[in-house]
Amino acid sequence: MSDIAMYLDPVEESLYSSLDATCIGSVAQKYTDPDSFPKIEAGQVVLIGVKEERNAVNNAGCGDGVDIIRRRFYELYRFSHTISIVDMGNLKNGKTPNDTYAALTDVLVYVLQQKAFPIILGGSQDLTFANYMAYEKRKQTINITAIDARLDLDDKGGDINSRSYLNKIILQQPSYLFNFTNIGYQSYLVDPQMVETMDNLYFDTYRLGVVVSDMQDVEPVLRAADIVSIDMSAVRRSDAPGVQDAQPNGFYGEQMCALTRFAGISEKTTSIGFYEYNPRFDVEEQTAKLIAEMVWYFCEGLSIRPKDTPNIHRENYLKYYVTVSEGEYEIVFYKNRQTNRWWMEVPCATRDTRFERQYIVPCSEKDYKTACMDIIPQRWLQTYKKIV
Repeated sequence: MSDIAMYLDPVEESLYSSLDATCIGSVAQKYTDPDSFPKIEAGQVVLIGVKEERNAVNNAGCGDGVDIIRRRFYELYRFSHTISIVDMGNLKNGKTPNDTYAALTDVLVYVLQQKAFPIILGGSQDLTFANYMAYEKRKQTINITAIDARLDLDDKGGDINSRSYLNKIILQQPSYLFNFTNIGYQSYLVDPQMVETMDNLYFDTYRLGVVVSDMQDVEPVLRAADIVSIDMSAVRRSDAPGVQDAQPNGFYGEQMCALTRFAGISEKTTSIGFYEYNPRFDVEEQTAKLIAEMVWYFCEGLSIRPKDTPNIHRENYLKYYVTVSEGEYEIVFYKNRQTNRWWMEVPCATRDTRFERQYIVPCSEKDYKTACMDIIPQRWLQTYKKIV
């Protein structure tokens, strides 16, 4: 039995005992016997429930919804025969939140080493810090994308919490965070100084209105993410009432499913977490059902990953050279012949091996057209500032 099993509680039989034979809960491998831990293999989706909520801000009870989400996901019909699911059960809460973070980090390191894809069902969003630490232990420089109505940079309380976990990640030394992106923040909920700080760090922020006006434009953002962290307060209350901080504005449920599908299709994304669901405020488990569907769409996207990053098979790409800023820069664009997806290359005289995965930046055709108008695409410029 794996040493990882000591961190976990088995899945309760009542969650899957009465399902149809083709439902996910019937076909998924599950940790049900303390003496028999399921084998984790490359390419599998691995569910990990985490009930930690002690560092949640104004959301007591967000650790109580893990099994509700699990049951609702189990009830859905399977998306593909090419992806298998392993449910590792629920992580045991440590004596302190820091103990829980350390245990979750160890579990995630194990799963990632097997080249499987962990899905964290939280719990509060400060668990993103433990997710990051798993990559730090692997000495892997990464990008994090958060879908959130707020920017979690609040440092007024000092210690880490669900509104300040990003500070904790930024202050880690040595740093393995290359880029952080927030999708869907709502300006009236965010201190303008936080937006300025994000800009000074060359991090990316996308207001809710900008994203919903062109959902396809954030697909490259998720294509660049290693970790995706989702705060359910990003969804409008009418679609997801099960969050204490739910707002009248936010993403619609179908938009969230599209975003998680983008993350699933991304060749780079290797872990995703869903946080801040609170069943005390839910209505007929509507929010739990939505999270279950979001997990389903992530898995469905994973099952059809095109594996079309340019450094794999460049012969499948059209290559465009665009000179911008009156000849100061030359940007190389790649367009995949089969998928029509775009990338751009960021030049650097001396390449740092830590950032090797960052020199090819996912982009859209809009970025190419912007460069053709002699305007440097913002995505390219932000990356260039970090590595030069």
